[in-house]
Amino acid sequence: MGTVYIYIMQLVVEIVIFLILVGIGRFIYSKFNNGPNMLSKFNESFPEEEIHTLRQSFFLIMMSLAFINILYSLISSSGDLIYFVIFDVLFSLFVAITLVDGSSLNGKIMILLMVPFGSLNYLLFGLSLAGLVDIVHVLAFIYIIKIYYGKFKEYTKSNGLGIAIVVLFSLIFISFLFTQVAENVNPLDALVMVSNAFTSNGYAVLGSTIAGKLNSIVLVWGGYILSGVGTATLTAAILTKHFNNRFEELEELIKNNND
Repeated sequence: MGTVYIYIMQLVVEIVIFLILVGIGRFIYSKFNNGPNMLSKFNESFPEEEIHTLRQSFFLIMMSLAFINILYSLISSSGDLIYFVIFDVLFSLFVAITLVDGSSLNGKIMILLMVPFGSLNYLLFGLSLAGLVDIVHVLAFIYIIKIYYGKFKEYTKSNGLGIAIVVLFSLIFISFLFTQVAENVNPLDALVMVSNAFTSNGYAVLGSTIAGKLNSIVLVWGGYILSGVGTATLTAAILTKHFNNRFEELEELIKNNND
């Protein structure tokens, strides 16, 4: 009976801590959205087509992260468990803060389902908690994938965009799964290898530690995205300047004809 009581108290503590963090996060997120922020400057600084691509990519990336979270929930090893639980907690908080509407009853239930009980139990009490609560957490992330896919379809359809990017992400995703099996490596190493290969940086796993591998992924994809944005921005600037000059010549020609 005492063990059950301790178990219940741990769950209550984890729920309270998660809800407090969600409340703080929502307050900061609201302040960021209501005030002047970098997002408006971002929309003004880059070509519209590139912004559409990045927003499409965001939905697909969130779906991929949710899948990786599920994958690690099922097959994580003790060697990288601390990194997974930190990722699980932060990602769960991000989704609960930015995606779930906490004002409705369904939203409140969804936030409770997003509580990473196993990860918080490991961080707070040093125990790996596996059981029904972890299964519920996995099911919640499956539903999150469905939500982000719906948002991707809606955004793509409402803006009249193509879905070629789906082919790109499908290629990366299939390669990610294939690499795990073919090379007999864990999901993190597979992601690093696929990232390096896709961005033409080689195929090796760069970094001997988990933190180094994560840094490698950030650098690889950050450089890849920024180089694409830079190319698109430069192209847009050149085309804009060209057509502005052409319009000026046309206006001058019309003015001379009228004279």
